[in-house]
Amino acid sequence: MSTLGGLSARTRSAVDARSVSTPALGLLAAVRPLHLRPRLRVPAGQAAPLTRRASVSVIIPCYNYAHFLPGAVRSALDQDDVDVQVVVVDDCSTDGTRRVAHGFADEDPRVVPVDNDVNLGHVRAFNRGLEHATGEFVARLDADDLLTPGSLARACALFDAEPDVGLVYGHPRHFVTSVAPPAQVGAVGSTVWAGRDWLAERCRVGVNCITTPEAVVRASVIEQVGPLDTRLGYAQDMEMWCRVASVSDVGRVDGADQALHRDHAGSMSATDGSGALLDLRERATVFDVVFGGPGGDLPDAQELHATARRTLAREAVDTVHRMLDRPDAQADDVLALVSFAKETDAAVLDERRGRALLRRLDRVGPVSHRDVTSSLVGYWRSALGELDYIRWTYRGI
Repeated sequence: MSTLGGLSARTRSAVDARSVSTPALGLLAAVRPLHLRPRLRVPAGQAAPLTRRASVSVIIPCYNYAHFLPGAVRSALDQDDVDVQVVVVDDCSTDGTRRVAHGFADEDPRVVPVDNDVNLGHVRAFNRGLEHATGEFVARLDADDLLTPGSLARACALFDAEPDVGLVYGHPRHFVTSVAPPAQVGAVGSTVWAGRDWLAERCRVGVNCITTPEAVVRASVIEQVGPLDTRLGYAQDMEMWCRVASVSDVGRVDGADQALHRDHAGSMSATDGSGALLDLRERATVFDVVFGGPGGDLPDAQELHATARRTLAREAVDTVHRMLDRPDAQADDVLALVSFAKETDAAVLDERRGRALLRRLDRVGPVSHRDVTSSLVGYWRSALGELDYIRWTYRGI
């Protein structure tokens, strides 16, 4: 998930414990005004219940996560009030993944094992699982993550209440402990946005807002927009959500943890300068693919695409500023990010932050330069990142 960076573990822990007060949300609105307005909001405690047994296919791509896989499979099989199919794709693992998957299948016909004889990578592995999916709705669950009790029924109830919604997500609770924390469920409500508006917000901020296990998609919409795009290395989920939003509305289950996302060393991406550049390039490709596909049919597609590119170019400029605040900044990384900004939207270098960056680079020893002003700006941006994370937790955007 390409999401809000610079979060402290303390902030994430506090937010997941629901310790942020209502006045704090007012502060968020004052500091970072929201541009996205809901099409429909159902107050907490008034969400319509599911009145039928919907069918959901949960696809679990797995590579060498045999020790995590049982928890993921059980979290799907234990879902109440829906008919679940669990498709486990063993992507040619070298551990006991295949044995675990077939063991579940031997005991429960709802489990469908799919064995890859060669390693296809997580994107193609998911798409292969999709070929075996029979449910009306589809969820992707990584083998190290968990669905929360009742999450699929809550998502399906929102789908049934809003037929124009093609994607439903909710809050994913992140955890680092060996034992998953209990899911928190309060008075459930929902929010629905027009798909075009939700996509426009993604273009404006440039980052994903869905971790993955908390998302469910209508199978009919996947048939319309196609499976995961193999041109992307790791931001294919973000691209899928944006593609779905280009043809349908987007809904969110409010007031409940919809999934438990495990944070561990094996799942973390690079955070150095080269990692930042890779991430920016990947997200630029996301928007290229979206607007080269269904998103290109939107009336203002060209404007939205330009907004996304401008956002990413500005992020590159800000990333270089932060790098120059550190004594260990690498010149090659700095120059590569500046080049990305210029290639993506050269006009950002004529903006105030862009001009300030060029002035810094013109100074003697720019990589080792650090002044009081840049330090204060860095602290301010870090604080905004924390506030953005809190607002995302509560509002999902």
